[in-house]
Amino acid sequence: MTLRLLAILGAVWVLATVLYLLRGRRLREKYAALWLFLSLVLLVLALAPELARWVAQAIGVALPSNLMFVTAVAVLFVISVQISVELGHLEEQSRTLAEEVAMLRLRVEELEGGRVTGGADQPGGSGRPDESAG
Repeated sequence: MTLRLLAILGAVWVLATVLYLLRGRRLREKYAALWLFLSLVLLVLALAPELARWVAQAIGVALPSNLMFVTAVAVLFVISVQISVELGHLEEQSRTLAEEVAMLRLRVEELEGGRVTGGADQPGGSGRPDESAG
């Protein structure tokens, strides 16, 4: 009974943590759905451990703990692949943005270089193109 109560408290804690992170906008909705689903499955299995035994027997696994272990490894594998894909996409975006910033910086320097010539270097010049044209 103590282990079951601990499992229920752990599942409720995971569910509450996910909701807290989602509410505080620290966890995006597309990730929160998976974590909410997993925490609800943990809560159901903690409340009804006989369901885990039934699923394990239906699949042909000797122990429910073995089934949960294999399932947890599979879920973590899927999550790590998803995060790797997201990371690759973000690296590509970061590289593209860095290139765009470099090109914009070069363009700004070219434009500022064209304005300043003949203005600030000359006596009485302020560096503004309007004053030298007058």
